[in-house]
Amino acid sequence: MAKKKNLQNNIIKAYMNYVLENNQHPPSVYHFSKDHDFSEAEFYDHFGSFQSIEKTIFTSFFDHTLDLLTKNQEYQTFDAQNQLLSFYYTFFEVLKANRSYVLMALNNGKPNLAALGILHGLREVYKKYVDDLDIPTMDLKQERLEEIKQKGLTEISWQQLLFTMNFWIGDSSTGFEKTDIFIEKSIKTSFELIDITPLKSLIDLGKFFIKEKITGKN
Repeated sequence: MAKKKNLQNNIIKAYMNYVLENNQHPPSVYHFSKDHDFSEAEFYDHFGSFQSIEKTIFTSFFDHTLDLLTKNQEYQTFDAQNQLLSFYYTFFEVLKANRSYVLMALNNGKPNLAALGILHGLREVYKKYVDDLDIPTMDLKQERLEEIKQKGLTEISWQQLLFTMNFWIGDSSTGFEKTDIFIEKSIKTSFELIDITPLKSLIDLGKFFIKEKITGKN
């Protein structure tokens, strides 16, 4: 199993290096495999196409990020907001270490990151991560409404990540410090927008007035 995983990682590294050095995809799986000392059959044991490698690369960035976070004992004590904030900072450090490849693979963010198939795998694992954070929201009591609300929350969070990636792609500040500021402010704002405390208070007040109105008629 370890040998198989090592070959998969070697294929990924070889592909990334080829793209960076040649500014294009390999001409064929046959030539790519031959030039890197593994068989075409071994390539297809791991990937169905070059695009599937590209998808795996971005999910591997996510996996590496989570691996780093879960090894940090302090991260385990954070609330949902600070865990997500830690994820962002760590994920963009991983992207920074691979910036040249990321910019090439994402075509510098043009025309639209959301339309890029190579990010579909990242989208699924990221939305699952956000769902597992158990971000506090309004309890709608009805299962169907609760499901719709949660799906909406994870999708909005995914769009926020894409927006941040676009910002980072265009960031030319030293050490991408503007991206760090953007991350802090956007995460803080998003959690303020879904803060359930004011909404619950408003609903409780509404219930009180309705109850008093009904009681007053009796």
